[in-house]
Amino acid sequence: MDTLDGMKTVVAVVEAGSFTAACDRLGISKALVSKYVGEVESNLGVRLFNRSTRRVVLTEAGQRYYEQVVPLLEEVEALVDNVSGVQSDPKGLLRVSVPQTFGEMVLSPLIPLFLETYPDLSINLQLTDRMIDMLEEGVDVVIRIGGVDDSNLVARHIKTLPLILCASPEYLERFGEPQNAQQISDHHCIIDSNFRIGKQWPIVSPSGQTESIEVTSRVAVNSPRAVKAIAMASGGIGMIPGFIVAEELKQGLLKTVLPGYSTLEFGLFAIYPHRRYLPKKVRCFIDFIIAEAS
Repeated sequence: MDTLDGMKTVVAVVEAGSFTAACDRLGISKALVSKYVGEVESNLGVRLFNRSTRRVVLTEAGQRYYEQVVPLLEEVEALVDNVSGVQSDPKGLLRVSVPQTFGEMVLSPLIPLFLETYPDLSINLQLTDRMIDMLEEGVDVVIRIGGVDDSNLVARHIKTLPLILCASPEYLERFGEPQNAQQISDHHCIIDSNFRIGKQWPIVSPSGQTESIEVTSRVAVNSPRAVKAIAMASGGIGMIPGFIVAEELKQGLLKTVLPGYSTLEFGLFAIYPHRRYLPKKVRCFIDFIIAEAS
């Protein structure tokens, strides 16, 4: 067993929470994970984990080992990058978590260009709207809408995502186009239940004045693409992220409501652990996304 392999295996078991999860994260068998951990314990002459049929728990010696090994592994990764210099492209597997809709509509089409730019990298793209534990799930970088409050994580701004008020031309022809924020409450509105605002929609006038409008709605759905589909079927006015409806607005399948007004906007961030060294593969991916998705 290579010493580095043993270190990486112990760290994976700690952060993933089990031997089974660690083998998935490392791409090796559970038997090999157990073997590497056993050899590390044998070489040190201490037990790192207390094992049961349901879980593994760090011993006091295991906690000390983990705390000292993590910065050592970071130093090794930094050493490799510094010695190889700018001539060497990043290598290995990059694990990225991204919101479902943004991942499908914006990020996925960029992946072939990313892999062409960095031919020694492969990518595991996990599309999910749930909050994840980066260490436990072995994710290198998370793309999320909204920042984080966790001091152990860094959030780097990628772009701002404005929401657009829009409806189908047929709906607006039938019910009329609102001329001011107050008239929104006279219309059927489609609620995206992902947003905490519920039926209280903030509308900002061209002069910068914000009004909170209580809208009328008979439908709520937890998918912005479903909101778009309902709006296109003349179901009412939707408040939808601009990147989701850009093509439909361009083609005239949807029409902007209250042009010149605005509403909510969210920041899109790349989130990664707050460590002294940021791996080259993560830096390259974040720089690529900022350049291509802005």
